[in-house]
Amino acid sequence: MDRPTIRLYGFGVLLFAVIVGVPSRRTIFEASSPRPNRLNARTLLEQQRVARGPIVAADGTVLAHSLRGPEATYERSYPTGEEFAHAVGYSYINFGSTALERFRNAELDGRSGTNLQTVLDQLQGKKPRGDKVITTLNPAAQQVANRALAGQRGAVVALDPRTGAVTVMAATPGYDPNALRSAGGARQLEREEQGNAPRKSRVNRSVQFGYAPGSTFKRVTATPALDTSAFTPESTINGRDNVPISGVPLQNDEHSSYGQLSLTQALAKSVNTAWAQVAEKLGKTTIARYMERFGFDKKPQLDYPAEEMSASGEYARGRLVAPTSGVVDVGRMGIGQDKLQVTALQMAEVAAAVAGHGKLMAPHMTDRIIDAEGRTLQTIAPRVQSVVMKPSTAAAVTSMMVAVVNEGTGTPAQIPGVQVAGKTGTAETLPATAINNVWFIAFAPAAEPRVAIAATLQGVPGFGAAFAAPIAKQVMERLLK
Repeated sequence: MDRPTIRLYGFGVLLFAVIVGVPSRRTIFEASSPRPNRLNARTLLEQQRVARGPIVAADGTVLAHSLRGPEATYERSYPTGEEFAHAVGYSYINFGSTALERFRNAELDGRSGTNLQTVLDQLQGKKPRGDKVITTLNPAAQQVANRALAGQRGAVVALDPRTGAVTVMAATPGYDPNALRSAGGARQLEREEQGNAPRKSRVNRSVQFGYAPGSTFKRVTATPALDTSAFTPESTINGRDNVPISGVPLQNDEHSSYGQLSLTQALAKSVNTAWAQVAEKLGKTTIARYMERFGFDKKPQLDYPAEEMSASGEYARGRLVAPTSGVVDVGRMGIGQDKLQVTALQMAEVAAAVAGHGKLMAPHMTDRIIDAEGRTLQTIAPRVQSVVMKPSTAAAVTSMMVAVVNEGTGTPAQIPGVQVAGKTGTAETLPATAINNVWFIAFAPAAEPRVAIAATLQGVPGFGAAFAAPIAKQVMERLLK
């Protein structure tokens, strides 16, 4: 074959490849344009005919699976009912999807592979099947958390500080996602949420719409105080009552007045005026830098829909503002008041960063993804989100938090045979009343932490030590078994 003929032949092959390849690329390899439209009837029918993959807990407990219905269609079912509703969410044609069901939608629908593989499966007569999502959630501890919350407005989040694995994500009031399988059940749920005393049961208080953290935030203030060497645990500061902060007198709980206190004593006794003075001396810029390392001022790096999470930080007129803003009172921010709104997940991360010797691991609920044939497609490896502080600082803060539990406000969280490091928090919601938002953050065992936790309740008649600390204690005990 002569050279001109070869060239002509090669040109023909190339032209053929272009004619076939471009449409194939658009229709097979990059076929995605019709799918996002939820009004596309064919797409909806396709979704109903996919055996969506199950979501299971760390011990294999089925949290969500698909039931076969009429005409070879499938519908979602949640065997544990309310227990994991906020963590797992729901997925229904008429109501869309939420939480982990939404974040892992592609894997659960069996669309995480290539479109070419989908076409090959169809040619081989294989029915579409979703992948299994194995989570890090602990059913026994989740049950303890939900029972301890007892339907009050609140949340509990527990992490493994070594890996960032979320072992507990409980929020109340809750709801049963199975109710959305029927029109009557959905209407009843909506009536409850919009009644005279609205429950807002589908709000995940673990990651949404936070509120003031109270004195648990003193743990955040303590970090730059020690990490920058501006203070030591033995540094002394006056703890008298009615100290002017930003020109306005600040009171201690029950107007208690102290003389000179070490920082360790000030944390154990949770002295507002002492820590507000520390915050003023550190300044907004320094505290803001460390808040960013802890994860404040942005949404969490969790495998969860961003639209269903709130950033923790200072809010003014409903908008997130920088800690360096002129509207921020740094002294009151430093003790967990001012305009702070934080979530349980964020405060669990605060505890986890200290427990992790200064390293904050990125939180995650997914452990691994397995296909219908049992092959592991993806394993979620632990990942460092940020280095918050020096290991020596973490050790010093740990000692201060141990003092809180051993001899300070956190004694209700003591566990026999286990050293707990913790911090209580109480944020007043109605002035001149005892109705508060209460908190407790902790980790254990203090020397080799395996659990970091935040527990919070909204609008209760008391303090964090009495209400939140016992909840955290029960969950930690279960996780440490």
